[in-house]
Amino acid sequence: MILRSKLAEELRDYQIRSQRKYWVALSFFSAKPQISTRQDVAVALLWGFIFFLLFVASCFTLRLNFHKLSGAIFFLGILLPACLRVSRQRKLHRKRERRMLLPLSM
Repeated sequence: MILRSKLAEELRDYQIRSQRKYWVALSFFSAKPQISTRQDVAVALLWGFIFFLLFVASCFTLRLNFHKLSGAIFFLGILLPACLRVSRQRKLHRKRERRMLLPLSM
C-alpha cells in the first residue's frame, strides 16, 4: 500500500539528489547519506583534503624509504573512507529505526 507520507519522502529525497548532482563525488567523503547543506559540503571537502594529504604523505615517506611509516599512513588513508561509510550506514539505520517506531496513525 502506497502512503502519502512515503511518496512525499521519496519526492523530497529525489529533489535533494537532483539538486546536488555536482556533489556526487564528494558524497564519498561525507558522513551523511546525502549532501544537502553547505556545512555538509564543507565537511566532505575537509575529509577529502585529509584523504589527499594522507595519500601525498604516504607517497613522500615511501620515496624517502620509510616503508613502515608509509604503510601505516596508507592504512590510515584506507581506513578513513571505510569509517565514513560505516558512519553513513549507522545514520541510515537509526533513521529507519526511528521511522519504524512511529505509531501507525501517523
